[in-house]
Amino acid sequence: MDSSTFPAPGRADAEPTKDPFLARLGERTRALRLRRGLTRKGLARAADVSERHLANVEMGVGNASVQFLRQLAGALDCTLAELVGDETASSPEWLMIRELLRGRTEPELAQARAALAGLFGAPAAPLARRRRIALIGLRGAGKSTLGRRLAEAWNLPFIELNRRIETVAGCSLDEIHSLYGPAAYRRYERRALEDVLRREPQAVIAAPGGIVSDPATFSQLLAQCYTVWVRASPEEHMRRVVAQGDTRPMAGHAGNAEAMNDLRRILESRAAFYAKADAIFDTTGLSADEAFESLRRQLEDDLALA
Repeated sequence: MDSSTFPAPGRADAEPTKDPFLARLGERTRALRLRRGLTRKGLARAADVSERHLANVEMGVGNASVQFLRQLAGALDCTLAELVGDETASSPEWLMIRELLRGRTEPELAQARAALAGLFGAPAAPLARRRRIALIGLRGAGKSTLGRRLAEAWNLPFIELNRRIETVAGCSLDEIHSLYGPAAYRRYERRALEDVLRREPQAVIAAPGGIVSDPATFSQLLAQCYTVWVRASPEEHMRRVVAQGDTRPMAGHAGNAEAMNDLRRILESRAAFYAKADAIFDTTGLSADEAFESLRRQLEDDLALA
């Protein structure tokens, strides 16, 4: 008889391989239950879930639904993030810091972030920070046009960060996204910014619109540069982008109305991050010359550059 028909020695009682995420979920669930002094039966009763399913979850073999986890979190008096394993729930210190910040207002949170950045980060000296001006905002607001003209007027280098990203990656932005994906793009973006900050003590920088998507990169930009949110109305954004020959906003849409709704949603989702800038400048209804002169005067007044 073929030996392959016999079970391998020592494997008859072997447990099936557990998914690492489910195993960690089980460990956290059990640890939280024990920390609360609950039996498995008591937790199942409090959460109104099956004790058998709970046992499977704690053993790392139960594939729990979101609703099941919500009920467990409610009974354990913790957040879903703490149960699922968010980094901010990974230690007592994280949990206590999070509790200190819970329920704080936006200005209070901004004050806390600035204090932590000063304690652990490496913010530039105020004067050095003001020697780099970074324009942020959605595509079509006028960052590149204004940035290039400001740099020429002040005899400073102009840095289009997207071009530096391509240099670091060794390929175009489209190739980065298609070959490596958005996570790789964000890594290249951060490396490109670090390179600019290391090489250019004075510059005008046009940052990609999505730089706010990576908190670490955006925090570094805020700490090392004087930032200006260059904004415009959604209609103005769309008109300028299409006028530049970029039809991507229309791709995959039945018409302009849907593309415009998507643009509004993007603006709404990023507005709170863009608003962290040192200054805000609205280009809606302004010609390129009017916007340049107005922004130049604003910055020279704010930074005493004249």
